[in-house]
Amino acid sequence: MKNKLALKPYKKDFEYSYTYGAYATYELIKTKPEIVKAVYIHSSYSDKEEIERVCKDNRIPFLYDDKSFIRISQKENIYIIGVFEKHSYVLEKTKPHIVLVNPSDMGNIGTIMRTMAGFNVCNLAIITPAADIFNPKTVRASMGALFRIKFQFFSSFEEYKAIYLKHSFYPFMLNGEICLNLDNCSKENLFSLVFGNEATGLDESFSNIGTSVKIPSSNLVDSLNLSIAAGIGIFTFASKNGLI
Repeated sequence: MKNKLALKPYKKDFEYSYTYGAYATYELIKTKPEIVKAVYIHSSYSDKEEIERVCKDNRIPFLYDDKSFIRISQKENIYIIGVFEKHSYVLEKTKPHIVLVNPSDMGNIGTIMRTMAGFNVCNLAIITPAADIFNPKTVRASMGALFRIKFQFFSSFEEYKAIYLKHSFYPFMLNGEICLNLDNCSKENLFSLVFGNEATGLDESFSNIGTSVKIPSSNLVDSLNLSIAAGIGIFTFASKNGLI
């Protein structure tokens, strides 16, 4: 590989990030080969011929450098690292969206992206400040789904809402107006499911935006984990609207 990139522990201000592990790296190459800068292969990796073939077919530089694995992933048991350029999109106005307002947990963001891809809801709005969508922990939690969805960052929900006025907004709140099920779930092409921060949820102002929704649950818990709540909401709306 020419112009070898000296891998360093990931920082948010980098212009690139990493995929940890073979599965996420293959997903990266399969879906976004144009943003792959290089693939690092550990000498202990058991399927060297296949990853070399895939890299050659896509004209992606690859190299063996065990020291890089120690340097950037001391606590990770991984044998493949993909290096990719950070990127963003403009959301599709004719497709449904998921909106995450100030999400703070990288694992939740990654899991939600994986769920979105699984249910064919592939546009994600992220209201900042938010956890780093490009952190390798987020990428790994997404199992490569980061590369299968479109995502866009907004400085406020108002900024997002002003652009996508034709969407119907469904903020998920503990005191939501409707108790969600397949019977009363709305059937429409343009919906935006809005979820709040893991710790605080959505503030009361969201009860005046669109139709607020609550997820039925027992009184044994006060709320559901964000990724679980989002999964239930995404599945219900995707099922009702024929996306799966």
